[in-house]
Amino acid sequence: MTTVKTDPEIIQRILEKGVEQILPSKDALKEKLLSGQRLNIYQGFDPTGETLHIGHSVGMRKLEDFRKLGHHVIFLIGDFTARIGDPTDKAATRKMLTKEDVENNMKKYIEQASHIIDMKNTENPVEVMYNSTWLEKLDFGEIINLASEFTVQQLLKRDMFQKRLEANKPIHLNEFLYPLMQGYDSVMMDIDIEIGGNDQLFNMLSGRDMVMNHLKKEKIVLAGKLLEDPNGDKMGKTTGNMIRMDDKPEDIYGKVMTFTDGMILIGFEILTVATLEELETYKKRLDSGENPMVLKKELALRVTEEITSKEDAQKAQQYFQEVFQNKEDSEKIQEIKVNKAVFQIGELLVTVGFAGSKSIARRLVDQGAVKINNEKISDWDCKVDIASYPSLLLKVGKQLCHITVKT
Repeated sequence: MTTVKTDPEIIQRILEKGVEQILPSKDALKEKLLSGQRLNIYQGFDPTGETLHIGHSVGMRKLEDFRKLGHHVIFLIGDFTARIGDPTDKAATRKMLTKEDVENNMKKYIEQASHIIDMKNTENPVEVMYNSTWLEKLDFGEIINLASEFTVQQLLKRDMFQKRLEANKPIHLNEFLYPLMQGYDSVMMDIDIEIGGNDQLFNMLSGRDMVMNHLKKEKIVLAGKLLEDPNGDKMGKTTGNMIRMDDKPEDIYGKVMTFTDGMILIGFEILTVATLEELETYKKRLDSGENPMVLKKELALRVTEEITSKEDAQKAQQYFQEVFQNKEDSEKIQEIKVNKAVFQIGELLVTVGFAGSKSIARRLVDQGAVKINNEKISDWDCKVDIASYPSLLLKVGKQLCHITVKT
């Protein structure tokens, strides 16, 4: 039988680091963690995209802390709920996915999660579950019974539904059913604690109510802080600004380097294993007037290292410095703004003035003289999507330019 630990450092980290709110209270969770009882804890991951992203690592680090304490941790893949479509924070209805879409999307999830969680630990492994196991078996009568636990007024209180009503945009019934399905997951897994982003609070509280109704016990909800871009948008699949768990190390590093100064401290807090003491040190360094760029480089290195490896992170840092910071006299980097995001490679060379015609551009490609972010371009028909790069550096011989799209 797995021994439950009450390590004060890990418990403090669970309660404090990257936490937006804990319901019913932080004290209630602390009391459970000190009780010695082995708890059932989970976070759900809907495979609506073909990769996990860095935002998912916030909850996964919490799962790993609970696992280290000896609790029963469940990594739930929402292979059924992904087909319904979580309406959370969506201005329009999600496109419903097929079973085949979902199966294809989730192929890498366990492997990617293993970068953060010790999934197959010999003493206390993580259990992987799929909510299609129970949700597919519900008949219509059972769904009606579960639906009777909610009111239309409850659901319409959700902010994004209010916004859609004001904008006269449709709200589909399957979106109303989503929190019911997520709540039922907690019942079927006999959950004591659910972890999720703060944007998932409504869905998690639905599960809290259902656990009380069905199991007559209190489920604790731990809502984590979100990583937001400068526009206040959550960095994730929908906004397209995410750092993917399968990104190349140099892309992970480069994307972190595009963070604003205001994202540095929250980045250390929720994207790394930095201790609470280290977080305080980072804050003091910024407050003392230290150049934020120095800390941002440390953040980029640390994030890249924790997702990939120390060696890959160091190579990514070296690459960034060589390509984006060290400007030799013969290769001064100019910034060129273009009017659209997608170009055929020859068209791009002509547009930025690196080739006088497409025939010259083709010859340069054939000669292997064209590089994007230090990778040789050999396919004449390739399309370059500038928006898909954290930063795009085009090099032809000694000519070098940084390309951005006009806004």
